[in-house]
Amino acid sequence: MPEAPREQFPGERMGLSESGPLSVARFWRRVGALVIDIASAALIGYAFFHHTDQATGALVADPLAANIIFAIMQILFIPTIGGGPGHRILGMRVVRVGGGWVGVWRPVVRTALLFLIIPALIWDADHRGLHDKAAGTVLIRV
Repeated sequence: MPEAPREQFPGERMGLSESGPLSVARFWRRVGALVIDIASAALIGYAFFHHTDQATGALVADPLAANIIFAIMQILFIPTIGGGPGHRILGMRVVRVGGGWVGVWRPVVRTALLFLIIPALIWDADHRGLHDKAAGTVLIRV
């Protein structure tokens, strides 16, 4: 009787581990990192770019400033420390598929597509979102 084909685990085609260090980061870890990155960008945006709401009189953060800060954090930190604060706090790193330095254009493309939201919600069998596929990157555990 022929042997049933073995299912591949996320990242196997790229030579990554099945679990633990050097494995593809899973969904909830990614979500946690995104929450940390958005919260830190919002906090910085609130600290430096807040205004008083006309209706309530409360101080509110400028959402455009928070989004720009988020983008700057991603574009600056991915090539220098391997990811945003959320990635690093939760033990992940954005790396180039095939190795080598991520460079500058990959984080720019990845972040621009992340802002569109949909590319980050569509992923392949390796758990790489379209934003990672377009940038040639993968988010791994360290």
